[in-house]
Amino acid sequence: MTFKVYYQPSKNTTPRRENTQSLYLEADSEAAARVLVEENTNYNVEFIELLDEKALAYEQENDADFQLTEF
Repeated sequence: MTFKVYYQPSKNTTPRRENTQSLYLEADSEAAARVLVEENTNYNVEFIELLDEKALAYEQENDADFQLTEF
């Protein structure tokens, strides 16, 4: 399954909407996606969204920086 993870770049600063970034990754579940991000980065995870086929196709077409993150 493909997930879109919204995060703040650092756990040490106050979260602000304009600093929210995202990445895409493959995982078996939302919980597994969260564990992958938290174990491999210093990101403050805000939200994890499961992308269905249509949403994934949309992201691939409209996000110039689209790429799956691998840890």
